[in-house]
Amino acid sequence: MHDGSAVVVTQLAELVSNLEREETDIASGLNQLIGNGVLHVAGSQYAGITLAERSKTVINVAATHRYPILLDAIQNRYGEGPCLEAAWRHHVMHVEDLAADERWPRYRRYAIEQTPIRSVLSYELFTDHGTLAALNFYADTPHAFPDDSVELGAVFATHIALAWSMLRRQGQFRSALASRDMIGQAKGIIMERFNLDAVEAFELLTRLSQKSNTRIIDIAKSLIDNEHPLKRRER
Repeated sequence: MHDGSAVVVTQLAELVSNLEREETDIASGLNQLIGNGVLHVAGSQYAGITLAERSKTVINVAATHRYPILLDAIQNRYGEGPCLEAAWRHHVMHVEDLAADERWPRYRRYAIEQTPIRSVLSYELFTDHGTLAALNFYADTPHAFPDDSVELGAVFATHIALAWSMLRRQGQFRSALASRDMIGQAKGIIMERFNLDAVEAFELLTRLSQKSNTRIIDIAKSLIDNEHPLKRRER
């Protein structure tokens, strides 16, 4: 990798680190990263991230332009395309000229009719319990991506996969903290209302959950809403 690419890799690592420190939400963080990719991957004009499930449902989770969103909608409709191919079967898909590529006839037809896209670079990001994701770079001209772009795009894919995992863990951690706080509030309500200690209050919540086949967090939320009806109406 030449010196210019090495600088980009360093900047990319710093950007991922900043996302972690700033506790950025997943959508904003991914959009920052793919926007950075468009700036540095030579030939790239647009970028997006495709999420695909075994059921063949395809959605776009990040995009720098409406074209990646439209192309994912075409893939979702017909169940074929380079981004799906990258996600399900190959680590990298390089379409040098979509007009001359016959691998996905329905995707090719509607992509050419509805967008100016002619070059596509797609990278598998991750596989997770039947869900896969791909990072995609697009250009309006054929043969837009030289070998250096293919190499640097793979570096971006590695860092974006890392950032996605990190941002998801942050979201799960914040969700767990919110659930813990809500259960704590519900315990306090029970302790005050029934003159119980903290252990007894949690045991009562557990018994209610088992008896009603309802999650403890849902019971806690219902208790808090009923205790503070004004707050519920304000939301």
